[in-house]
Amino acid sequence: MGNMQAVILAGGMGTRLKSVVSDMPKPMAPVNGKPFLEYLMRQLIRSNIRDVILSVGYKWEVIRDYFGNGADRGLNIQYAIEIEPLGTGGAIREASRLVTEDSFLVMNGDSFFDIDICSLIQYHRAMQANVTLALVAMENISRYGNVELDSNSEIINFHEKKRVGQGLINAGIYVLDSDFAHQIPHGSISLEKDVLPRRIGEKIFGAAHKGYFIDIGIPEDYRSFCEAMRG
Repeated sequence: MGNMQAVILAGGMGTRLKSVVSDMPKPMAPVNGKPFLEYLMRQLIRSNIRDVILSVGYKWEVIRDYFGNGADRGLNIQYAIEIEPLGTGGAIREASRLVTEDSFLVMNGDSFFDIDICSLIQYHRAMQANVTLALVAMENISRYGNVELDSNSEIINFHEKKRVGQGLINAGIYVLDSDFAHQIPHGSISLEKDVLPRRIGEKIFGAAHKGYFIDIGIPEDYRSFCEAMRG
């Protein structure tokens, strides 16, 4: 892929996971003796992405003490530290200051989607998109907001949670153009709720992928990920 950088949003507290992971950043939730974040790092390494920017906040030293500068994993890890919570949009805007390329990958630090990241990046470039979201089809979308596409795979609507039935959901892996990231307004702002819905029609695409998807923010999903990684 050459020089693609990845931003991992690892600033979350894991409020819903308190019962399982007590007092630590959510991406450090242990999965078979390794933090969840380790599985995201391995996915990047498999995609030959070695330049990682960790967007961190709550108890971020725990993450730094574990991963350091990434050299022992063949990675180059930098840290973008939130002094106060900025939301996903604000975190991406701040982390994008460390990006040196014209586009970059973003991963949510609390979900895992086993896809070919390189094909997502190639699709983003082919569509000349500003943003490309990896989407996954769900039988029951009630716990997630879902996404509506036109025939060209451009996103035409973001629906909040509460809908039922099947649909495509945002799987927490994105490719963003750096210019788009730099235009995210200052302050605490959500990429999913505030930024993307307001910019529909500005070359925001969705790419549906098949693959194992899990959101560890939900305790039963966290447990099933631990089971799956044991197998």
